[in-house]
Amino acid sequence: MGRALRTLRLIAGTMIAAAAVAGCAEEKKAAAPQLPEHTCFGVFTRSDLEPLMGEGETVTVSGPADARLNAQRRSATCNVDVDGRGRVLVAATRRPLGQSFFWPPTDRSEPAPEPLALGDRGILWDTGARVALTCKGAADSFELELSLSGSVEHTKPGTSRALFTSLMTKYLESAKQQTQCGV
Repeated sequence: MGRALRTLRLIAGTMIAAAAVAGCAEEKKAAAPQLPEHTCFGVFTRSDLEPLMGEGETVTVSGPADARLNAQRRSATCNVDVDGRGRVLVAATRRPLGQSFFWPPTDRSEPAPEPLALGDRGILWDTGARVALTCKGAADSFELELSLSGSVEHTKPGTSRALFTSLMTKYLESAKQQTQCGV
């Protein structure tokens, strides 16, 4: 009996030590990656995009520093990846006046999108948002489409549409300034 008790204690001690080591490994893996303070055309702060980042070690941001579009530079795209997996995609596209944007139907397996009251026309769904607007200025007029999407697997259920509405509102104001929409 004494020997069996010592064996059980030894096994229990080993299991506790293994659990502690595993817990440390999990804590390290579960850390959120460090985003730059400002990203995606200088529009979003670290705290704006953190809900979409999830776990990981390495953040890669690719894209131009701004979304200053003109007749020669018609689009700009920003990608934020964590450990090689896409987390956020932000894009701006400029077209000549009168060329409308075609938005294909969404996947029917996802919840239906809803109108987004931004720009001339907007749409919001669980994984992103799009806005189209006509920019009429004294020197230049054009159509502008803004889109953003993100990985929502790490957000609380039911919160992603509010998050994308907030992000798009911020993006729209910045993009209008950067593209000189209506100037």
